[in-house]
Amino acid sequence: MAGGIPREFIDDLLDRADIAEIIGERVKLARAGREYKGLCPFHQEKTPSFTVSPAKGFFHCFGCNAHGSAISFLMQHDRLDFPAAVEALADRYGLDVPRTGPARPSGKGLYELLQAVSRHYIKQLKGHSSAKEYLQGRGLTGEIARDFALGYSPKGNSALGRFGQTEEDRRRLVDAGLALKSDSGEFYDRFRNRIMFPIRDRRGRVASFGGRAMGDAQPKYMNGPETPVFHKGRELYGLYEMPRGKMPQCVLVEGYMDVIGLAQHQVKGAVAPLGTAVTPRQLSRLFSIVPSVVFCFDGDAAGRRAAERAMERTLPEMRAGRQLSFAFLPEGEDPDSFVHSRGAAAFREILEQAMPMSEFMVMSLSQKCDLATAEGRARMAELARPLLSATPLGVYRDLLVARLAEELRLREKRLLQLLQAAPARRGQWTRTARTQPDAAAAGPFDAMGKYLAGLVLNFPELPSAMDPLPELEHFPEPRVVLFRDLFERARGSPAAKAAKLLERYRERPEHELISALLAKPYPISPQQAQRELAGGIERLSRENAKRRMAARTLG
Repeated sequence: MAGGIPREFIDDLLDRADIAEIIGERVKLARAGREYKGLCPFHQEKTPSFTVSPAKGFFHCFGCNAHGSAISFLMQHDRLDFPAAVEALADRYGLDVPRTGPARPSGKGLYELLQAVSRHYIKQLKGHSSAKEYLQGRGLTGEIARDFALGYSPKGNSALGRFGQTEEDRRRLVDAGLALKSDSGEFYDRFRNRIMFPIRDRRGRVASFGGRAMGDAQPKYMNGPETPVFHKGRELYGLYEMPRGKMPQCVLVEGYMDVIGLAQHQVKGAVAPLGTAVTPRQLSRLFSIVPSVVFCFDGDAAGRRAAERAMERTLPEMRAGRQLSFAFLPEGEDPDSFVHSRGAAAFREILEQAMPMSEFMVMSLSQKCDLATAEGRARMAELARPLLSATPLGVYRDLLVARLAEELRLREKRLLQLLQAAPARRGQWTRTARTQPDAAAAGPFDAMGKYLAGLVLNFPELPSAMDPLPELEHFPEPRVVLFRDLFERARGSPAAKAAKLLERYRERPEHELISALLAKPYPISPQQAQRELAGGIERLSRENAKRRMAARTLG
């Protein structure tokens, strides 16, 4: 299940969904044989490269590589997360979305309360000269303060005094993250004497607040806690304020003031995580909106270390069509101070010089090793192993391997053999490495497994008319394993749309490979596809028997 929604419900929803109709309401489509074509809504183009296949329940752009099911389209085009996209699709067909697992805490009424408190903080800012002078001293205009709905929480219990008249009201303020209750049972405001930054979700609803002290009070920044309507690992500050429509990239910065300072200087598309390191879910959300993300760090040693940590966290999210790079500011500068002192043009020059993640990886690893020696190159290969293992199988990973092989003066095949032979070390990324197929394990039958997997995806009705797949336990090749899994899933779901199979892998590293196989045309008849599928299975079975015999002999 995904997001607490039963898998069976998602399958039923995709069976009902007419992907051409759903996308056609947002994109002008023209029929092209059994498919539809149009101008891609996710990047600027003059010649249509965006295709929609009703038979597969799948869309794909050959220009920017956007692709997926009807759910994926709603996520990318309407800027929804997965549960919200499922809800939107279910509403279209008059269905209620069932939930499984523990009941989620209710957020009923909290959005309304948070919005009312936000209006209260805005009113307080207008009446407190010290708060206005602080923002003016930071170079902010009244217009940018209005656009980001900045406010002020005075000393004392301002929110409680206005919205906490009853015991129930005070408990709701605690539930919303706006108040705290002491051991003695007294309630008090969480935010006092702070500039207030409302954190708005994708719909523009206030979900939480961040507060910035104006003096020497600690902590300097205070973020709201996790609540029924706010999850730090999902939201990004400034995401709602990003311009609507097509954006070439966004800039990931550290703090609220960085986002606001850049926006005031017309540097659009800056966002910030909420007091924590960026999460895979936040990155996935960004990549559903833009194809390129630029991390912006201070240029000192601490900034470089932060960039390395960001690289490690983001590698599992890298796929073909996604670009991630690192921009470094002069030491001692942050985006807010830099853009105020040097201007937007200078900041854009920094972004233009951003280092692609592949180059940053090579640079970071090479600085730790002496590449003039065989020992140094061997150490670099060992340091690269957990990073590559964390990168999903696909084109991007293949390109990383090629780039590292070039730096190490090795053939790619030899580097893959070394990486495969090196045992996984305990620590960072070993869990990820164990749970995803590794291109280093590729064997002579991996290409066949990939082709057969593509046949199943493009002709998902075929396995239901075939016998169960024989055991292939002696095939470690990841694409053979993928083929076997797809075959059994399709056989258990007669007349399944390819999009249903794709959705089964949404949270798995194989998702991008399956999408690429769905986008690839298979210009053969179902009869020929069935013959090729049966022939491939027979060949795999014979090879499996040979490997079994060899294993017994060695044993």
